[in-house]
Amino acid sequence: MDYQQTNFSDEETLALLHSKTVPGVSTPVVIVSLLVPWSLFVFSCGLLSFTMHYNTPQYAWMVIAVLFAIPVLFGFIATKANNEGRSAAGWKYSAFASALALCLGSTMGDMNYWFNAQPYYDIQTMNAYWNVDPSKSRGQQHMDAGRVYFKDNARIDPTKAMAFRNLDTYCVAPIVSDAAQTTQDWWAVGLNCCTSGSSFTCGDVRNPKARAGLRAMRDEQRPFFRLAVHQAEAEYGVSAQHPLFFYWMGNPSVEVVGYRDQANGLFLHACMGVAVLNVFTTAIFLTATAQLAPKKRRGV
Repeated sequence: MDYQQTNFSDEETLALLHSKTVPGVSTPVVIVSLLVPWSLFVFSCGLLSFTMHYNTPQYAWMVIAVLFAIPVLFGFIATKANNEGRSAAGWKYSAFASALALCLGSTMGDMNYWFNAQPYYDIQTMNAYWNVDPSKSRGQQHMDAGRVYFKDNARIDPTKAMAFRNLDTYCVAPIVSDAAQTTQDWWAVGLNCCTSGSSFTCGDVRNPKARAGLRAMRDEQRPFFRLAVHQAEAEYGVSAQHPLFFYWMGNPSVEVVGYRDQANGLFLHACMGVAVLNVFTTAIFLTATAQLAPKKRRGV
């Protein structure tokens, strides 16, 4: 079948490219699609991962809500372009990618904050105590303790360990010294690291040089540790008037720095991963648009 060659003038070609049937994407829209979604992810993830979320969480979430005006703006531009008979595919993609980036950035930042950054900030705002004797010091004297370095004769007493099960196993064991104790306020704790009363293997319990504790800061875990202590009181006849819960370890400061490094590392890896993903998905969109454009012009 012979086809008659058709020649278009510059004006006709320009009109064809901007017609409603051609989903063309201009260079500025490509730049927007590459930069804006990734920038929104970086900003939202960083905002909810670090200091602002800790100091003023309400303002951090307010900023996130305001940022959703950007994909709404892109959607408005796409609707206007569509009504004027111009291609809106690029703006639609930018709106979708920006909204998705904000959702992913907010979710990732919030998770990074709760699991890594918040424990770091909490411990940094609390006090550190040295040379603490668990037989003489009381819990109410150290309610603001974040890191505690005990005397050399301090140790964990596994014979009075206790486990409380509620989906996870919440393990506790008293921190004692050679002297007799009238109240037991210092407790080493852990999650899923004991199977019975005397099998406490949490933290650095096997390290003979371990003499320190890092405060257990999870609000959702503390009530279950307290229930385990109540069971130990009933089982062993000990008294815990103001129990404090610590992860037993050799150097709490290293662990605290680890929280900070994990928060920074997760943020950086997430930003790099989303950058690669954004370039990849934008390339797929542009390729699909280029392949669909001739078919739409032929009416396929």
